Parts: sequence; C-alpha cells; structure tokens
Amino acid sequence: MLLSERLTSAARQLADALALPPREARLEAQVLIAHALGVSRAWLIGHDRDSLTPAQADAVEALLQRRLAGEPVAYLLGQREFYGRSFQVTPDVLIPRPDTELLVELALARLPQDEALNLLDIGVGSGAVAISLALERPRCRVTGVDISDAALRVACGNAETLNAPVEFLASDVYSALGERRFHLIVSNPPYIAAADPHLQQGDLRFEPLQALASGGDGLDLIRRLVAQSPAHLEAGAWLLLEHGWDQAAAVRALLQDAGFNGVFSASDLAGHERVTGGRA
Repeated sequence: MLLSERLTSAARQLADALALPPREARLEAQVLIAHALGVSRAWLIGHDRDSLTPAQADAVEALLQRRLAGEPVAYLLGQREFYGRSFQVTPDVLIPRPDTELLVELALARLPQDEALNLLDIGVGSGAVAISLALERPRCRVTGVDISDAALRVACGNAETLNAPVEFLASDVYSALGERRFHLIVSNPPYIAAADPHLQQGDLRFEPLQALASGGDGLDLIRRLVAQSPAHLEAGAWLLLEHGWDQAAAVRALLQDAGFNGVFSASDLAGHERVTGGRA
C-alpha cells in the first residue's frame, strides 16, 4: 500500500471511530504514522508515493489500533507540548492541557523578574507547571511535590531534559515540607467528582484516577489546600488553584471564608472561570 493511501484510510478510520472532524483526523493520522515510522510529518509529505514495507505497515497498524481504542495521542507519542516546551508524559501523569497554561500565566504575573522568591507547585504530575515557572523565572527557587513516586520520576526526567533546577519531593500536600513558607503556591489538583460519568469517557479513561477525582463534589483536596496553605504562605503571598469550569464560585467562597484577600477568578480561552486565587 502506498503511504498516501494509508494516510487517507487511517484518517477515515479515526474520523469514524472517534467522531473527529476530517481535518483533525487527517492531522492525527499524519502524527501517528510519522511516529510509527520514526520520521517527521514533512517527510511524509515528500514521500507520499512510497510503498510501506510489511514491517512499517505492521507498526502503523499497531499504533493506529491503540488510538482507535481511545488511547490518548500524548501517551502514544510519549510527549505533549506545554508553554512552548515538550514534556515527556506517561500513563502515570495527567496530560498537560492548554487550560493549565493560564495557571502559569497568572503566577508569572505575580512574580517579578528580578526577585529570588520561593515557589511551590502541589501535585506536579509531569512537572509542566513547576518547570515552566523555574525556566521563566530563573532566580526563583521552585519546589514541586506529589504523592505519586511514579509521577515524580516523570517530573524529574523532564526537569533534567529541560535543565530546570526544580526540587521535587514526595509529599501528601504539605506533609514533607515541615514549616517551610513560600511566596507563591500553585496547584492543579484533582477536582472532578468521584461519580462523574466523564471519568469513563475519552482521554480521562486512561489517565491516573487519583490525579483526577477528589470526593463527592470534586473539592476535597481543594478544601485541604485552602485550609492548610496559610501556614505555608509568606505574608501577602498568593495561592492559585486550577479547578473545574463550574467550581469557581465554590472555590472563591472557600478562600474568602479562610480569610484570603483579593480573591478572584480568571477565565480560560473558552471563557470558563478556570483558576481562582487569593492572597494571604
């Protein structure tokens, strides 16, 4: 089979199985086939009249079948771009999403370029947020914690690859931090309700459940963060929390009840209030 023919048939299969628009299905087909063959998308365009060898056809088919079963492209490729950098991802960590770039942007807006401040990222996963902050504010000292040893291994690997000086610790929220205080704390915690049917749909089926769900209303860990963070924030320091599209009002109320000042919510590109913060 010619490469061009396999691209066309793969795009059709993806569109039918995953209800993708034709253009998106074509792009996924190109990305997956290029990965299976170990070449670039540009190479595919220049060699579309080449015939696939039996070994190449088998490699393409194996990867395509995994995607047709719903496995996320990021896990199939082993990487995802976040804030202009490529991060390794595995099924041990959440896939970094564009929505979370808002958390980074809001943090950076509160971090002067020339100050050496202490920053903390709770629930680092792949390390995307902590590493982005460390590279964008090189004078700051960034610490990242996670309860998952497997996630911390991925984060450490990404920090080494990107030459980011982040301290990673195994910790259940603040358990390993003693009395340490920080000038800014960020977190993209689990915030989906445990019984939410979306956990059994799409990419979420393949991502680590403990990084997604948190109690009956999804706010259990956020409640802990709001209650425990004042003891680890310097005076006037910010706590910034990512949350679900419909949870902003509840998170604002938690912060206000805990005595935080300047409580606000910020919207993502889709217009959903996605990050809420307050000042100690």
